[in-house]
Amino acid sequence: MNPHEHITSASNPRVRQAARLRDADARRETGLTLIDGLREMSRATAAGVVIEEVFLDTDSPANATRDALIETLAARAVRIVALARKPFEKIAFGSRNEGMVGVARFSARTLESFHVVADRPVLVIEGVEKPGNVGAILRTADAAGIAGVLACDPRTDPANPAVIRASLGTVFTVPLAVATAAATIDWCALHSRRVIAALPTGGVLWHETTLAGNSAILLGSEAHGVSREWREAGASGRLDYQSVRLPMAGSADSLNVSATAAVLCYEAVRQATNQ
Repeated sequence: MNPHEHITSASNPRVRQAARLRDADARRETGLTLIDGLREMSRATAAGVVIEEVFLDTDSPANATRDALIETLAARAVRIVALARKPFEKIAFGSRNEGMVGVARFSARTLESFHVVADRPVLVIEGVEKPGNVGAILRTADAAGIAGVLACDPRTDPANPAVIRASLGTVFTVPLAVATAAATIDWCALHSRRVIAALPTGGVLWHETTLAGNSAILLGSEAHGVSREWREAGASGRLDYQSVRLPMAGSADSLNVSATAAVLCYEAVRQATNQ
C-alpha cells in the first residue's frame, strides 16, 4: 500500500509530536504512547488497541510480517506515514530497529474494570520503578497463565514505551490495572485473595505455602520492599496475609524483582498442576 505521507525532516512537527510521547507528561496529556517493534504492534493490534498512526522506516529492508501488518492496519483506516531514517530514529525507542513504530491510545485499566478469574493467582507489584522489570514481570505473568497484574503505587507508567518493549507486547494481553496500595488492599480483601508477600525475612520458604488458586503474590520494589500497610492489614485480620522467602546462599540479600516473580509464578503453576 502507498503511505499517506512521506517525511524526510527530523524537525517535522508530526515527528516532534510523536517523539514527545517518550515523556510521561506527554503520555498523560494525550493518552497516547509509542509502540516500537513488530511483535509489540502485532499483539496490540490483536488485542484491539486503537492505533492512531504508524511510522515506517523507508530505509529498512523488506519484511513480510511487517507488510502483512501494514495491510491489516491500513484496512482499519490507520494513517501510515513513511519516514526517512533520521526522523524515524528520532521516534524509534529501542535499539532493535524493525522498521515500524506505532502511536497508540493505551493506558492501564482501573480496579473497577479489573475482572479476573478467582481460581488463578494475580501478581501485585508495589512501587516497582524500572520499566525493564515491569515488562519482564508481564512476560512472566503471560507465560505462567497468571490471572492478571495489579501495579499499586507504580513508579513507572505501564504505558511507558520501554515497558511495552520489555514486555514484548504482553502488556496488551495480560489483564493489568493501576491503583493505590490502599485500594489494592481493599480489592484483595473484597475478593478474599490470600496475600503472599515475598520478603527477604519471610516467615516460610516459598514452596511451603499455597501460591496456586485465589492468591495475590505480592512483590515490592528492590529499594523499598513491601509497604507496612500490607502487614498492618494482615495483623488486623483484614487480609489473609503471609510472607515467604527465597534462600540466598551468596552475598546478595535478594533477587531481582522480576526473577522473584518468575520463581513464585512457576511454583504456583507447579502446585496447580499437582493438585
